[in-house]
Amino acid sequence: MGKVQSVMRQKNMNSSHIMDYSSRNNGFTLLELIIVLFLIMLILSISTVFFANTMPSNRLNATVREMSAAIKHARSLAQIAGEKQTITIDLDSKYYGIDGRMSKDIPPDITVKVIDPFSGEKLNGKYLIVFHTTGNVEGGKIVLSNNKRTVSIQMDPVVGSVVIK
Repeated sequence: MGKVQSVMRQKNMNSSHIMDYSSRNNGFTLLELIIVLFLIMLILSISTVFFANTMPSNRLNATVREMSAAIKHARSLAQIAGEKQTITIDLDSKYYGIDGRMSKDIPPDITVKVIDPFSGEKLNGKYLIVFHTTGNVEGGKIVLSNNKRTVSIQMDPVVGSVVIK
């Protein structure tokens, strides 16, 4: 019996010791909370600056991809349908599209110019890119740029392939 009572007494001491320890740590201190909030705000501010700087670049990349996809689509339509297809780029109104099918706006922060092999650089007006049924193309190099980068879409006049540089 003496052993049972000493084990019970030891268990009571251990549980009271645990109770005392847990009652002392009920929560976080104000300093800990301030440090955690400061770190969260620091991470959020750094990520906001990072995403704000990458947005114009992403918009330029998306515009280049969409424009090159429209060019490839017009070439495919010319070959499949067996009739000429024309893409109109309006440099003043900032839109482009396959005639009679679709048109897309060019974001206002992106500048567009076309370098035609015969007439030189065009900065305003409408420019036509004509795709023939054989797959070849009549058109120049399209140059898109924002305040940080410049990307060009160049078409091979014989084969009609599109190269982004």
